[in-house]
Amino acid sequence: MTTAGIVALVLLLAVAAYACAGGTDYGAGFWDLTAGGAERGKRPRWLIDHAMAPVWEVNNVWLIFVLVIMWTGFPVLFQTVFSSMWLPLALAAVGLVLRGAGFALRKPIKRVAGRRLYGAMFAVSSLLTPYFLGAAVGGIASGRVAPGTTASADAWANPTSFFFGLLTVTGTAFLGAVFLSCDAERWDAPDLVGYFRRRALACLTVAALLGVAALFVVPSDAPHLWSGLTRGAGLVLALVAVVCTAATAVMLLRGHTRWSRFTAVGVVAASVTAWGVAQRPYLIPTSLTVEDAAGAPSTLVWLLVVTLVAVLLVGPALVLLYWLDTHAELESLSESDLRTGGGAGPAGSE
Repeated sequence: MTTAGIVALVLLLAVAAYACAGGTDYGAGFWDLTAGGAERGKRPRWLIDHAMAPVWEVNNVWLIFVLVIMWTGFPVLFQTVFSSMWLPLALAAVGLVLRGAGFALRKPIKRVAGRRLYGAMFAVSSLLTPYFLGAAVGGIASGRVAPGTTASADAWANPTSFFFGLLTVTGTAFLGAVFLSCDAERWDAPDLVGYFRRRALACLTVAALLGVAALFVVPSDAPHLWSGLTRGAGLVLALVAVVCTAATAVMLLRGHTRWSRFTAVGVVAASVTAWGVAQRPYLIPTSLTVEDAAGAPSTLVWLLVVTLVAVLLVGPALVLLYWLDTHAELESLSESDLRTGGGAGPAGSE
């Protein structure tokens, strides 16, 4: 594998990491949006607040990592994507900012109207941001952009983009429900275990229906992607995603919520990786190959060196943080907290 190929693989793995880590947060926001009114949604929203508080900012590190690699390692790709699809990406960026502001500010605000406003900002942005990111990926996967392409609605408002957008929202909601079900079990809230388990299974059903819809959309609208997904490594990874989906469903039905986190991450990681592998040798089918988009060889080498150093320095801290969070070592939450909406809140709460 060439140096450019290795950097492209690192970029793909970083995208998969963001899809899993950031996707879980987006999914929690989706369930915040659909939790219902103030009384009905009190317990789910308190669980969401406590579950997200330690890691929601850290998960965006992966997005920064993606942008740095893309900008430095593949400047032609960066320019092409951001010039041709600036509108959905700008909307996603605005959603990221509003989402963070809404989550950070909805707890300290004393006025009920202010809390509702920031809460709605957080929840709605958690739906729109992943949709627009998925729509942009759909435009890339269907080959609707190329070097020199000007911005147009067709680049991100097309059948494949619509399908990818819905699939992204469904995947984030699925991850969020699985992890929240596990959090509820760890904090001894059996009613919320079932609450989020049912929603995770519903997301799997929707994902299955979208998979059927893909048979009618992708072959004609994104033929190169479809060809890559039906043979070789792309097919293997797609089958891995299917197996992980079935395994997650079985575990959720049998109540093995803790282990279902790993298979749920496997579903999303395998799906994202299958998309990237299916596009080989292109970054944008069928107009921009990995080699053509790559920067100078010396730049790529130094980028790999910096990436290795970053992984060695930051990686252990991230692993420790995720371990502490998933083992409830960062903040205690009792059943009485969930029942009353009281107790110690997340950082910045009253």
